[in-house]
Amino acid sequence: GILERLNSGEVVIGDGGFVFALEKRGYVKAGPWTPEAAVEHPEAVRQLHREFLRAGSNVMQTFTFYASEDKLENRGNYVAEKISGQKVNEAACDIARQVADEGDALVAGGVSQTPSYLSCKSETEVKKVFRQQLEVFMKKNVDFLIAEYFEHVEEAVWAVEALKASGKPVAATMCIGPEGDLHGVTPGQCAVRLVKAGASIVGVNCHFDPTISLQTVKLMKEGLQAAGLKAHLMSQPLAYHTPDCGKQGFIDLPEFPFGKTDISALSWQRNGSMEVFLPSDPGSDNSGEGYHCVFCSPRARKEYWENLRIASGRPYNPSMSKPDAWGVTKGTAELMQQKEATTEQQLRELFEKQKFPSAQ
Repeated sequence: GILERLNSGEVVIGDGGFVFALEKRGYVKAGPWTPEAAVEHPEAVRQLHREFLRAGSNVMQTFTFYASEDKLENRGNYVAEKISGQKVNEAACDIARQVADEGDALVAGGVSQTPSYLSCKSETEVKKVFRQQLEVFMKKNVDFLIAEYFEHVEEAVWAVEALKASGKPVAATMCIGPEGDLHGVTPGQCAVRLVKAGASIVGVNCHFDPTISLQTVKLMKEGLQAAGLKAHLMSQPLAYHTPDCGKQGFIDLPEFPFGKTDISALSWQRNGSMEVFLPSDPGSDNSGEGYHCVFCSPRARKEYWENLRIASGRPYNPSMSKPDAWGVTKGTAELMQQKEATTEQQLRELFEKQKFPSAQ
């Protein structure tokens, strides 16, 4: 199990980033980021799990990000009506288990933040959404549970409490940086509240790069130590550089979601090891000797890539972006749950706000 592995001192590696990977491959629509591909294109989801397993992942996380019923029907995205949330969650569990059984991997069922919470619905109503997914996870007997991608610690706590009733280990990650959640709760305070709610593993995911994510996890660790609490720590960072991001992370950058290419982490940073493109001899000292590419061998050292100033190929591009400072959070009109597609009038009003920020 996950806790046995962690308690023994083992570092556990998980998969992730499915919505972006599958969007690039043509199976997920940017914007909704919902996982209907688990039903409509199961072979694509299965293939991505296998790639992660081959790369060394110890955990296959079910492709159930944004797979709650309210998210699947939000803003005219009628996946819940066409397919049903239950079918999406069941298919995702079956695919993850199939691939996990091909190696020594665990299966984690995941839930994420909900339109119901952002629309100011009650704790009872929000927890009901989580329990609908939990029923499937219990039926499919996943190994542990993950509550991920929460911008508000209050909702993350509700998710942990709902999942903890299963008796299975719960991990909880928030999409926050060093500034804390959208209501100003610090990372340390977030960690304390999540552990007290029943999480055995806490951390961050998705809105910031590895460097900033580690800074946030460090603050979580310090908060737990100050409170006399213990928990395992977890980080699922972006594969994008985010030094220019504010509290909301990279979703607040003007490049999100269709212009992210120039801020992508380099291949050697994502892979984490120069051996990925160095000599085929596993006993190599990484000097480049024995490698048969005349173009790559002179660059076969970490220092080369750490000090290289990457050019974008786009003349006059700025080195940094200016976040839009969107600032929307729970209760903001633009985030209220809505089954109908966004209307032209709503779009016009939004564009007017962008022209005249004072109108906000």
